[in-house]
Amino acid sequence: MKVLIVTESYFGNTARVGEAIAAGLHSRGADVTVVDAASAPPPGAQDLVMVGAPTHYRGLPSPTSRDQAETRGGRRVTAGVAEWLEKIPRSAGTHAWAFDTVSSTGFFAGSAAKAISKLLRGKSFDVVGRMSFVITGTGTPPPGTELARAQQWGATLAG
Repeated sequence: MKVLIVTESYFGNTARVGEAIAAGLHSRGADVTVVDAASAPPPGAQDLVMVGAPTHYRGLPSPTSRDQAETRGGRRVTAGVAEWLEKIPRSAGTHAWAFDTVSSTGFFAGSAAKAISKLLRGKSFDVVGRMSFVITGTGTPPPGTELARAQQWGATLAG
């Protein structure tokens, strides 16, 4: 199984979750590439594409929320998942999953993964589903339980 994981991350949390998912996939023999959205190539001959971003203001990061993250110590990001999805060509039904990092769960928390799923469908991906991973703060790594859950999820996806 060949997998492309594209992440957008300011404080490293979403990138860490992406790497944990990759470790789980790799443990089952998958060929996995993890890349930052700003430098991600268009999908090629992958069996699965996974796209992840942090949830900002109940959805995907925007230029304004990116600037706010940078002023709080996050890395500078000029193009993220939304821009990457906008510029890639349509897919021929490639399977896809969306994931996000959130500070809490529930209806009012919002979900970047929901927005990612919608954009993926607009590019003709076969969106299998989405998953959220809870973080405790911007300056701290995701809890070990969430990273373990991400790794297990990756292993499950690889069969």
